[in-house]
Amino acid sequence: MKRLYIVRHGIAVPHGSPEIPDDERPLTPRGERRVRQIGYGLKHLGVQLDLILSSPLPRAFRTAEILSRVLGNPDLLETDDALKASQSVLEIGGWLASRTEESLMIVGHNPSLSELIGLLVTGDSRISICELRRGGIAALTTSNSDPLKWSIDWIARPRLIRRLSAR
Repeated sequence: MKRLYIVRHGIAVPHGSPEIPDDERPLTPRGERRVRQIGYGLKHLGVQLDLILSSPLPRAFRTAEILSRVLGNPDLLETDDALKASQSVLEIGGWLASRTEESLMIVGHNPSLSELIGLLVTGDSRISICELRRGGIAALTTSNSDPLKWSIDWIARPRLIRRLSAR
């Protein structure tokens, strides 16, 4: 893999909402609208993907589904339990090392995704590089010479990517 996009799910129904278990929380209508705008921003940037992998939880899967449709890749969407909210950053990092796609987008949950960025870039998940906001994205690349060493191309707040959709 050479390019990795790490996406935190969009705005969801708040944690602890009555009658909605945490693993079943959906995106809010505002969250869906903003994710769609983020998708158009990514399209404006020319993002090309081989595969989009999502946590199977509704808030992440719906985020990935919207992004895949806006980017014109609805057939490239799959779920993987490795991205569930309960997974540790080390489990995700180990799973990611086995991936062979050239350009992959993963959609999941914090704190694991923010910690994953630290792990991939520094080798230590305890080193905090950023805190992905809901809908936030980090783009990383690696080289053939050292596939375990990642570099940050960019990290963007959702607002910045949404603004690109207006262009």
